Amino acid sequence: MEQILRYFPDLTEVQRTQYEQLYPLYTDWNSKINVISRKDIENLYEHHVLHSLGIAKVISFRPGTHVMDLGTGGGFPGIPLAIMFPEAEFHLVDSIGKKVRVAQDVAESIGLENVRFSHARGEDIKDKYDFVVTRAVMPLVDLMRVVRKNIHHEMRNSLPNGIIALKGGELDREMASMRKICFTWDLKDYFSEEYFSTKKMVHVTVK
Repeated sequence: MEQILRYFPDLTEVQRTQYEQLYPLYTDWNSKINVISRKDIENLYEHHVLHSLGIAKVISFRPGTHVMDLGTGGGFPGIPLAIMFPEAEFHLVDSIGKKVRVAQDVAESIGLENVRFSHARGEDIKDKYDFVVTRAVMPLVDLMRVVRKNIHHEMRNSLPNGIIALKGGELDREMASMRKICFTWDLKDYFSEEYFSTKKMVHVTVK
């Protein structure tokens, strides 16, 4: 939790409390369902919460922004972002029902009111959003094919509407066919921990 406060010192008391509650909630769920690697649960704040909030270092979602978190798993990056941006609306979607139930229970337990959930595949979601956010779900070309239909064209944020993906490692081949509509940020420029040395945020404009 200290890492969150170091990089985001201006949190409200409500936000601090909500972030603090994540560790006991996910630890409890992880003892029943392997939502996060059992070897990794001790790194919840660095590897999952702070990683998700890398997006918040690049863009501050304006009030009324609609975001779909596709392949949310246990709620990442959607739940940390929903805490950070209480005036934006988040739709957390995953094809694995038990993971959706975990994310839903965590959100309800901490009193998040700006999230909703669907046990569904991305192909089945018809709603429109400013952004679709993901964390290592699928290659960008495949992701674009699935969510292009979901991006509406009215802009309200500092970045054009589209995909925001948290990625790791070498991306040149994955981005080769989309280079003109992609932009990347190195998360090591925002977070000093070694974990972020190869982590990136990718934005893909969808028109």
